[in-house]
Amino acid sequence: MAKTSKTAGSKATIYDIAKLAGVNPSTVSRALGKPGRVSAKTQKLVEDAAAELNYSVNPFARALPTGRTNTFGLIVSDITNPIYFDIIRGAEAAASLSGFTMVLAESAESADTELTVARRMLPATDGVILASPRMPDSRIRELAEGKPVVVINRSVEGIGSVVPDVDPGIGEAVRHLAANGHRKLAFVGGPKQSWMAARRWESFRAACEWSHLVSVLLPAASPTLDGGRRAAREVIGSGATSALCYNDLLAIGLMRELQAASVKVPDEFSIIGFDNIFGSDFTTPQLSTIASPLRECGAAALELLLAALPDTAAATGKPAPSARPLELRTTLVARGSSGRLLASSTG
Repeated sequence: MAKTSKTAGSKATIYDIAKLAGVNPSTVSRALGKPGRVSAKTQKLVEDAAAELNYSVNPFARALPTGRTNTFGLIVSDITNPIYFDIIRGAEAAASLSGFTMVLAESAESADTELTVARRMLPATDGVILASPRMPDSRIRELAEGKPVVVINRSVEGIGSVVPDVDPGIGEAVRHLAANGHRKLAFVGGPKQSWMAARRWESFRAACEWSHLVSVLLPAASPTLDGGRRAAREVIGSGATSALCYNDLLAIGLMRELQAASVKVPDEFSIIGFDNIFGSDFTTPQLSTIASPLRECGAAALELLLAALPDTAAATGKPAPSARPLELRTTLVARGSSGRLLASSTG
């Protein structure tokens, strides 16, 4: 490898790398900008020289001639909700393997904030992933007119979507409760603007009808611990002996409030959450829940986004991704918060 004359303390350029590696500057540009367009031997020479010179590619400088930044935005509805931990990790891991950087933001459960943040993100990124978006379909399609947009926990016509298939997990949960003597089941719902909340309720209602059980829909003030606590009085007043909650936070809040009121879980009332978030097994008893493949959802959404980039199909020879939602299976994780209903509690 040739010696370089780069001045100490100055910033390395592709010309410095070319001189050190003994190749042309155009070769360095190809090796760093689009790996795979040079031989493996040349690629290693360039990478070793770049590392020796502490050279790093500026994605925004690269974007000037190519329009690509190799960054993407991920917008979640509530960054404090543990459901997003694995979605973020899954998307970030997949991005890292593809040489992409993630920019994270939240909408605080506001459709207006979500739209504003997405509009600010899109010009500086190659595309955006919306996790549990709250804005209407029409707004999401508007955003996708400029750059690729992918949604998680939502199905939008014409937009790449990753959706947990809730039917298997909810079917297992309803059969589990029925086998333990429960005949009237409550569903503690999620946000009104949540597509997934409506989808989970419809699946729950259908599963109860199939098993000849009574189902009742009860609202929650918010999809949080406090929302679960505040729903407790209405849950007990409904006459149900078990509840499936829109998410684990609601379920944990409900369980804490019932226990504070001396209701025995699961002897007198069974509770099942949704998503199997980190910490769902920290409760006493441990929370039964329907596990969503959250990490896989994040990774799959990133793959859909990359496949939708304008030059991807031409570079790989692969067709553009289907607009049909990609569905990933859910499953019941039965723990201590759901079980056999004591005869004395049935009245």
